[in-house]
Amino acid sequence: MFCIRPILKKKCEYNKAVHQLFIDFNKAYGSVRREVLYKILIKFGIPMKLLRLIKMCLTVMYSRVRVGKNLSDMLPIRNGLKQDALSPLLFNFALEYAIKRVQVNQDGLKLYGTHQILVYAYDVNIQGGSIYTIRKNAQALVVASMEIGLEVNADKTKYMVMSQDSECRMKSQHND
Repeated sequence: MFCIRPILKKKCEYNKAVHQLFIDFNKAYGSVRREVLYKILIKFGIPMKLLRLIKMCLTVMYSRVRVGKNLSDMLPIRNGLKQDALSPLLFNFALEYAIKRVQVNQDGLKLYGTHQILVYAYDVNIQGGSIYTIRKNAQALVVASMEIGLEVNADKTKYMVMSQDSECRMKSQHND
């Protein structure tokens, strides 16, 4: 909210509406495709020695399922990130890759010379001057995020329009 408020105030000065799409991802950490993540890390210039260490941390993941009193054999987990200290950093690399793919469009709300896509943890806020811009950038983000294994949670994704002359309107935005 801290980042959004100055943007809204600045647009209000010029009597411009701000369209926002708050995107939530399903099981964000658990759905990242590791092989794609490794390629992303290489693109970001992560040294191979560090990449090998990251792979070592992620490849030894197993789980068991308990049904009543019965415990299953060890099952290998091939996708997703652990819930550890390294995972937020790795997830940020993956999400940054997807966001950079959206920003190639160079379409959206521009304030202080930059396009506004705000991210906190694994939630994304795309801002624009029209529903067309929001839809275009959201579709680009969905495509890029699917490549890394992320899926948009349509039930928790919300669309909002804020303007000086009308009340804040909020409604669910489902992917069509």
